[in-house]
Amino acid sequence: MALIKSISGIRGTIGGITGENLSPVDIVKFTAAYGSIITKNSHPKIVVGRDGRISGPMVRDLVVSTLTALGIDVVDLGLSTTPTVELAVKMENAGGGIILTASHNPREWNALKLLNNEGEFISADIGAQVLKKAAAEDFVFAPVDKLGTVTMNNSYLQKHVDAVVKYPLVDAKAIAKQNFRVVVDAVNSTGATYVPALLKALGVEHVIVLNSEVNGKFAHNPEPLPEHLAQLSSEVVKQKASLGIAVDPDVDRLCFVCEDGSMFGEEYTLVAVADYILSKRKGNTVSNMSSTKALKEVTMKHNGEYFPSAVGEVNVVKRMKDVSAVIGGEGNGGIIVPDFHYGRDALIGIGLFLTHLAEYKKSIKSLRGTYPDYFISKNKIELENGFDLNSIFDNIKKKYKNNPVNTEDGLKIEFGNDWVHLRTSNTEPIIRIYAESDFESKANNIAHRLMQDIREFM
Repeated sequence: MALIKSISGIRGTIGGITGENLSPVDIVKFTAAYGSIITKNSHPKIVVGRDGRISGPMVRDLVVSTLTALGIDVVDLGLSTTPTVELAVKMENAGGGIILTASHNPREWNALKLLNNEGEFISADIGAQVLKKAAAEDFVFAPVDKLGTVTMNNSYLQKHVDAVVKYPLVDAKAIAKQNFRVVVDAVNSTGATYVPALLKALGVEHVIVLNSEVNGKFAHNPEPLPEHLAQLSSEVVKQKASLGIAVDPDVDRLCFVCEDGSMFGEEYTLVAVADYILSKRKGNTVSNMSSTKALKEVTMKHNGEYFPSAVGEVNVVKRMKDVSAVIGGEGNGGIIVPDFHYGRDALIGIGLFLTHLAEYKKSIKSLRGTYPDYFISKNKIELENGFDLNSIFDNIKKKYKNNPVNTEDGLKIEFGNDWVHLRTSNTEPIIRIYAESDFESKANNIAHRLMQDIREFM
């Protein structure tokens, strides 16, 4: 069905034709290319972890066998999360890491997310080298007496939880004192083990877990969007819970449900955490340019400066380093706390958010009411091969030449206080169309106008 190569890794559907899907041959080629490059000037050790996907064991066996065939030692975390692998790379002093997850994509997808020795996503330059080496099949495998070893290590769940609890701005005592009752939607992946373990360590005694079997047979679309969280919303009300928590299959995205079953809003996960961080330490913030402008307003309230970045975690991280941001992330519920680690991490996000809520001493619904109320209309158009996207975007740019336009990442067009952002996805064969306004109807109208423009120019 699809094989997508980008700075977000190598992502595709399982089964089908080599080169058009994430077949065993493709998995071996890209693993061999990455392993050959990433360990050239560093310690020959790579950390591997996977989410709960059905294809996970098969992909893991191919990846680990390929790495050991290159003479690389593997630290296998087994069922894990993206941020846990990122932390483990640094703790293990490894040359890199591979996370086997397709994040929010449906169960037929899987991917290789590729990390450098800092536990961060590889750069676009290294990514290009990986693609080139894989295409040329330019690998040299180790002789039999120099094969790599495999070490199973199941200690990192606890290490990750401990790191969150010990983080200076996380207050487990304050959280425990609030006696929160929490419902978690773990969407049949590793959040079912990691999130409850963290909540217990934070002193949350009342935890109800939905979709708790880690089998990769996702009970609903795994992207934590409002339309997929009806079960969680209903259960929060039924259980008279303080709040609901939803994560994606690899636990790097985070969103909350209020006590009345309404959505806190995935865009406002970062806004709320940033508000808390900035109340404790002054500094700058970063989010990608498809994220809500509410973060900019909260940052200005605390006398900080806000900076936008291109979409993609690697771009957000680069901008955060450039401007010495104290907090950053993405409007999809991705929280990046730089002095914890430079990666989206739902676990540190939970610790900080619950501390914020505990200090606020009122309901999560009341907390949501303290932030600006903007609406982002999120849409997409599926692409087929052969479309000239540059021509389409050029035509749109000409049509709106009298409006402020940013071309750093696709097209972002401003309409007074409103905006629309058009860009191709790094992870799916689609064009994303995001529009923000103070009213839902206005945001939808802007987005639909641009979608009509795209279809006309197609």
